[in-house]
Amino acid sequence: KKRIGIVISVKSQKTINVQTQIKYQHPKYLKTLIKTKNYMAHNTDVNCQCGDIVLIEECPPKSKRKAWELKKILKK
Repeated sequence: KKRIGIVISVKSQKTINVQTQIKYQHPKYLKTLIKTKNYMAHNTDVNCQCGDIVLIEECPPKSKRKAWELKKILKK
């Protein structure tokens, strides 16, 4: 699986927090809703900053909560 999201935190060493958004329509009321989810991703490079748009990909678990890794920075 691959996800595109925005970096919201780079405080941990070799770890970034990425927030993704999914727009969907409510089945009954037809209102457009936005669902957000945060992922912890492994980052071997330290050149990532808050606000960057990145591509993350699923990988075997690196730790208890980290099963994604940074593939590339799409926009700084």
